[in-house]
Amino acid sequence: MRFIVTAGQVGDITQAPALLEKQTGNVVPADKAYDSNVLREVIAGMEAEVVVPSNRSRKIIIPHDEAAYKHRNRIERCFNRMKHFRRFATRYDRRTVHFEGFVYLTAAMIWLR
Repeated sequence: MRFIVTAGQVGDITQAPALLEKQTGNVVPADKAYDSNVLREVIAGMEAEVVVPSNRSRKIIIPHDEAAYKHRNRIERCFNRMKHFRRFATRYDRRTVHFEGFVYLTAAMIWLR
């Protein structure tokens, strides 16, 4: 797993290409918030299938694999489990390096369950 901590008001899509750098896989699932031409090109460069529903603002709807999209809930469940840790959910740590360390610790604890 890879994580990049951003400021609260920054959209997650700004870090998506950096997270996908040097990654491999056949499918990259994401929700509508990640629907952008730039991200689609990055995923295509990985030779992976883009499983992102089109945003409402798109004039031409790009189809996606509904069956593969259903597996995206695994990502959501992972973050939901992480939010059970009060320190993670409320971001008690003032320094990013401390918070990021706790994110990796939490991810490892969830992975080992």
